Amino acid sequence: MTDLVKLIKNAVKEKRIIVGYNQVLKQIKTGKLELVVYANNLPEDRVKEIEHNSKIGNINIKKFSKDSVELGLICSLPFKVGIIGIKSES
Repeated sequence: MTDLVKLIKNAVKEKRIIVGYNQVLKQIKTGKLELVVYANNLPEDRVKEIEHNSKIGNINIKKFSKDSVELGLICSLPFKVGIIGIKSES
């Protein structure tokens, strides 16, 4: 298991994840996230928007090597997940 998968699973256990493009974008703008992870099949226009806002907010962003189905399974959710945000520990 990669470090990114371990990090995601840990955040799920601690209930520190935000799921979905609009919710993650809102949290990026408020600066409450430490990391954004997106699936490799997220549409390019959304990726650019997230990358732009993440740079402004100084938030790390990582591309998950698998698709949204796999990201959903790792998050223990019964549906596809294109993007998640991991909240800062506070």
